[in-house]
Amino acid sequence: MEKEFLSRSPEETAELASKFGKFLSAGDVVLFTGDLGAGKTLFVKGIARALGVSEEDVSSPSFSLVNRYSTDNLDLFHIDLWRLSPNADFDLEIGLGEILEAENAVVLIEWAERLGLYPVSGRVFYIQIKGEGNDPRQIRIISHREEGAQILKEIVK
Repeated sequence: MEKEFLSRSPEETAELASKFGKFLSAGDVVLFTGDLGAGKTLFVKGIARALGVSEEDVSSPSFSLVNRYSTDNLDLFHIDLWRLSPNADFDLEIGLGEILEAENAVVLIEWAERLGLYPVSGRVFYIQIKGEGNDPRQIRIISHREEGAQILKEIVK
């Protein structure tokens, strides 16, 4: 199932992200695609807020590659693959396999198209963001599993 949203401002994007984030739980993986400046990190900040992480603490992991934020219940991993080649050894470079297997992890991956055929399991969501500058953003959220589809129905209520 997929749902499309039109965001006319950064505030609308953050609010949609926060609504979406309230439904995430340990084991969930969110894969982001979109051009530079489309709003991927802004969306991550909204998710983080919903999960109990201060938005001010969230920054793009473009250089660190992985940022980890811990709450009482979850470990939020924010990963940015921009600087890694599509055929990188993600297990060696960033320990992706271990991150995906972490017991209380919610994993958010920017530039997910670089993963190629890397196996990602569990409840996986795909978020595509299109738009640049001050233009509105087209945000598409996709889930191929029934429980993910239920979340998308709840978001639009």
